[in-house]
Amino acid sequence: MTRPPVALLTDKYELTMLAAALRDGTAHRRTTFELFARRLPEGRRYGVVAGTARFVQSLAQFRFDDAALSALSDFCDAETLAYLADYRFSGDVDGYAEGELYFPGSPVLSVHGTFGECVVLETLALSIFNHDSAIASAATRMVSAAQGRSLIEMGSRRTHEQAAVAAARAAYLAGFTASSNLEAQRVYGVPAVGTSAHAFTLLYSSADGPNEQAAFRAQVAALGVDTTLLVDTYDITAGVANAIEVAGPELGAVRIDSGDLGVLARQVREQLDRLGAHRTRIVVSGDLDEFGIASLRAEPVDMFGVGTSLVTGSGAPTAGMVYKLVEVDGIPVEKRSSRKESHGGRKQAMRLAKTTGTIVEEVVHLYGAPPAGQPGLVERPLTEALVRDGEPVGDLGLGTARDRVRAGLESLPWDGLALSRGEPAIPTRMVARAI
Repeated sequence: MTRPPVALLTDKYELTMLAAALRDGTAHRRTTFELFARRLPEGRRYGVVAGTARFVQSLAQFRFDDAALSALSDFCDAETLAYLADYRFSGDVDGYAEGELYFPGSPVLSVHGTFGECVVLETLALSIFNHDSAIASAATRMVSAAQGRSLIEMGSRRTHEQAAVAAARAAYLAGFTASSNLEAQRVYGVPAVGTSAHAFTLLYSSADGPNEQAAFRAQVAALGVDTTLLVDTYDITAGVANAIEVAGPELGAVRIDSGDLGVLARQVREQLDRLGAHRTRIVVSGDLDEFGIASLRAEPVDMFGVGTSLVTGSGAPTAGMVYKLVEVDGIPVEKRSSRKESHGGRKQAMRLAKTTGTIVEEVVHLYGAPPAGQPGLVERPLTEALVRDGEPVGDLGLGTARDRVRAGLESLPWDGLALSRGEPAIPTRMVARAI
């Protein structure tokens, strides 16, 4: 089965709206759509913008080829099909740089162009940003909990095969060290790691019983003594002893994947030290999330492997972002539905911080109309140009985005990093309503 064109990864109502607007000419009115989150997931203090580069790069692939047009011909009229055949996004996109923190009401993305070219991008934008930002936001909580220790993303087998690649990228953006996913390495340059599973150790069983040492010898022969040996297939104490006997005290690491990880990590560290393997690291995995990682802060763990909780957003699998029309031909428009309101007008944002660097407030204002500065506070504009006339212009580098996440976490008030439930780390202030 071939993958569908990017343009068909969308909802039908975008094209029915387009057809109606083309019929009466309103499809050509100039518009601004904004992508934002009305609120953070329950209990979260901040979010992390992720998916910007994937969205911008997808714009170039958002085309309706002959196969796509054929699939749409049963409900699209000739005029709509002709418009889609020539579709190329030629507008502008502004927004937060990838890796920036966001809060309720932050105008994460602003898309400017005709109604026709902007409305069909709704599902593409939301599917990318809602997924990637949810993963990155969960991953940063884990990075904070790990307090400088390395983390490996290991969740490919717990999500859709394509989502796994995006999740690995988002986790790396947020500060993870590496991923088990090879496609993420090929496409995005995310470092890939991996050694063996319990199946490999079990393979070396015979009628005489298990032979853990034989499995370890085979792995060391193939990968060298810097490899990581999985020591909990049978008995951990025996597994550690076998690992050091085979690989010697220069063994790179041992991995524990089950049991009481804190207790076992202490026991394994003591045993490794008695055996002279002082530099052999301890890797733990097994249904970890940010709370499990935090509970192991005092234990002699060198690296964490995280899977299911990461690729499912650790309880918040979507960022809850929406994509709303806020301006038509320069006139602000806004939705006033109960609990689903939007603020009209094209907007920009800035973040205010103390001279120490700690952020105190986010200010959202109408485009080109920033408020007067506040004494003693440093202003930093957040809205950047990402696309001009359909072409990327912003810095979409993954390394730069990783640096932004790191700087953002360092700028939060101390309680903003708490894992306990609470209000957003800083308030968002709307300077002026458009109407």
